[in-house]
Amino acid sequence: MPQLLKALRTKGWVRTVAIRRLIAVALVGLALFLAWRPNHATEAQMLVAAHDLAPGTTLSTSDLKLVRAPPSLIPRGALTDVQAAAGQVLAGVAAAGEPITSARLLGPENTRLTAGSPDAAAVPIRLADEGVAELLVPGARVDIVAPDQTVLASAATVVTVRPARRAHEQGWLVVVALPGHAAPRVAAASLAREVTVTLR
Repeated sequence: MPQLLKALRTKGWVRTVAIRRLIAVALVGLALFLAWRPNHATEAQMLVAAHDLAPGTTLSTSDLKLVRAPPSLIPRGALTDVQAAAGQVLAGVAAAGEPITSARLLGPENTRLTAGSPDAAAVPIRLADEGVAELLVPGARVDIVAPDQTVLASAATVVTVRPARRAHEQGWLVVVALPGHAAPRVAAASLAREVTVTLR
């Protein structure tokens, strides 16, 4: 550094070279600063879970957090509006910090992806047998059976499972994804009488 200061005081070519070196060092430093500085202008917003969430959770504003991330890290269908997401039902478990996407919520997209069928429909059924309900997890395949042992639907896919949360609720609520042609039959049967499931 003292040699550089001495060169700057010197007239002629030596001083010119010293100035050029000083400018070069400043430009390198600026380039490094710009490379490492977070560029918020190129980031986008997305919603993540504010804490661990269980399947079947009805989302509230306290369950969600808005964060910024580079577009390359934001999954397709990531939600960005806290108020719009509040009140939606989470199909599967979500860990703290995990992005909340439209495919994670109960709805047409989740049903289609879960069942692997474009015409799939989601049907809620009540299971009185808590022991059986506790064995079910999102993605499990089950057959839905009537009390007379009639198979109402085969290879239904569990979308989400939620225990009874109010005194008047009877049994666990299980949402299953079914082909469109079988959904009305199962929905009608589950309203008229209790149904059960067998695991595949």
